[in-house]
Amino acid sequence: HVLFDMDGLLLDTESAYTVAQKEILARFGKEFTWDLKAKMMGRKALDSAQIMIEELQLQGKLEAQAFVDEREKILDKLFAESALMPGVERLIRHLHKHHVPMAVATSSHRRHFDLKTTLHKELFGLMHHIVTGDMVKESKPHPEIFLHAASLFPNAEAIESEQVLVFEDAPNGVEAALAAKMQVCHVPDSNLARDLRGNSYGELPSLEAFKPEEWGLPPF
Repeated sequence: HVLFDMDGLLLDTESAYTVAQKEILARFGKEFTWDLKAKMMGRKALDSAQIMIEELQLQGKLEAQAFVDEREKILDKLFAESALMPGVERLIRHLHKHHVPMAVATSSHRRHFDLKTTLHKELFGLMHHIVTGDMVKESKPHPEIFLHAASLFPNAEAIESEQVLVFEDAPNGVEAALAAKMQVCHVPDSNLARDLRGNSYGELPSLEAFKPEEWGLPPF
């Protein structure tokens, strides 16, 4: 059984967040750095906005909700044009062909999920189910989203956590999957600091480099 994160792993949406956030922060003379981005990645919108406000000392100048609302308007346009990351289509079609059950577990809310997958409805239709951030209470690094996603597979009670493979690009997501006692393959952005890596079972430069047989799956 395989669970996929979505943003920055299956779809190149992280660049849209960067574009939108840089645009807003420029008004305050603040810079959106990679270190800050790493702290925000994989969390729910308001949580990540609050982290950004505190890190950049914008308390009193910018409210988390106002930031998220303004960002939404910019993102709506960018999201509908989201492209697949390298290696994604081949991997999903391969696993589907070999009847490996797959699902998506994303912190994105349903409306965003629908926007981001605009150009890829058929491919995402190969998933057994989709779990979005508004379906769970806790944000990653809490394991709730992965545990919930695994529980929706057929005969879920017979599935051991260790038999579930999670693909993630964000450190918070890797932590969440490990907390759920699942196997994790980390596909970090090349900009991600070295000290934020290394906790997963394996790390890849992109999904193009994934070798299914090394994880007990049918080879390409």
